Amino acid sequence: LIEQMNSRPNPQSVSVNSHNDCCSLMSRSANRVHIITWNVGSAMPPDDLTSLLGLNVGDGNTDMYIIGLQEVNSMINKRLKDVLFTDQWSEVCMDATSQRMQGMLLLVFSKYFHLPFLRGIQTQSTRTGLGGIWGNKGGVSARMNVFGHSICFLNCHLPAHMENSDQRMEDFESILQQQQFEGQAAMGVLDHDVVFWFGDLNFRIDDLDMQVVKAAIDSNKLSTLWEKDQLNMAKDSETVLEGFHEGPIKFPPTYKFDVGTDTYDTRVNFFLHTYSTLTSSNILLLLMFYLLGTDTINIDENVKNNHPMHFPYKVDMALVTLFVEDEWREISDAVAKFKVAPNFPRSSWDWIGLYKVGFKHHKDYVSYVWAKQEESDFLRQEHQVIFTEEELPKDSGDFILGYYSNNMSSIVGVTEPFQVHSLFSF
Repeated sequence: LIEQMNSRPNPQSVSVNSHNDCCSLMSRSANRVHIITWNVGSAMPPDDLTSLLGLNVGDGNTDMYIIGLQEVNSMINKRLKDVLFTDQWSEVCMDATSQRMQGMLLLVFSKYFHLPFLRGIQTQSTRTGLGGIWGNKGGVSARMNVFGHSICFLNCHLPAHMENSDQRMEDFESILQQQQFEGQAAMGVLDHDVVFWFGDLNFRIDDLDMQVVKAAIDSNKLSTLWEKDQLNMAKDSETVLEGFHEGPIKFPPTYKFDVGTDTYDTRVNFFLHTYSTLTSSNILLLLMFYLLGTDTINIDENVKNNHPMHFPYKVDMALVTLFVEDEWREISDAVAKFKVAPNFPRSSWDWIGLYKVGFKHHKDYVSYVWAKQEESDFLRQEHQVIFTEEELPKDSGDFILGYYSNNMSSIVGVTEPFQVHSLFSF
């Protein structure tokens, strides 16, 4: 399943002055990515995801949410239930660009006005559980070009237990080898400009007695634990980890708690990791927040980290610019004009969709009209389509127009919201 979707966690945060060129204006603003990794332990999703998504902190200006879940209904009976019913986690989170494997889910959300700059979207998955047969362990990834830079998000669930550190590295390398993307994006995970690697990586705190671990946690001497972190130590010996970086870990180990509490149990402790790697010298990327949930259904507000980076745009103009009136009050107002970039490969199967604000993916339209290319179009700089009365919504509200490119399998131009009035009601 590859879907491009719109998420507006805070609709009031969107403010632009022009209905004609929303994308080029908004794309020049600062960007912020919020990355979440959470082993949900086959639990049902909570009713309120406010804390998980960080909607109760900060300024509400997050541009993209990247959510990596592990152990999502991974038991066989729950997997069979998913075949018959909607997966509850996907329903609650509203799939963005998503890749699903047994027990693992990767979701990508973006504000609608960034959609024209998310191109070349592909997903991959690799099973490593039971020797590559079962998908409870492995990796799922989503790659795309974001404002001209190639970016890959990789969510992994690696083998557990203290003694399996080498197996974790072997599985990680296997995932990297097997995940190859097609077409113009033909490349492996590490060939991207920027890679975000996160998940339940299962690397443990090695060679320390449990009492020493707990004493270090209680006294906030986290550097003692960090020095014995298996993944941190592997960076000195594993060539595949060269170039990976992580922000300072300022929170205590995130595993393992007694169910429903913030009390550590008597077994093991380890940190959850979100690593990024930069393979291009001219990229410093976005400002990234990530929040990690515990293995209980509770969410630890204190487990979060800032990883500051900046993103110099290579692409900041949409391939299609749409023009629309601020309000549709009459049938005659239902006209969309558009211009296309000189290098844009139009198709007779392109269309312009009318979307209600808050739409979930490119097929979540109220109606659409074909944007077919005629021979006379080659001489025109501006084109238009007309929505008939039958194609207009029955209810008034805020809507967006989006141009869908069949060749690129994505939305390549959008308007900002405009009003359609109840004149069209039947």
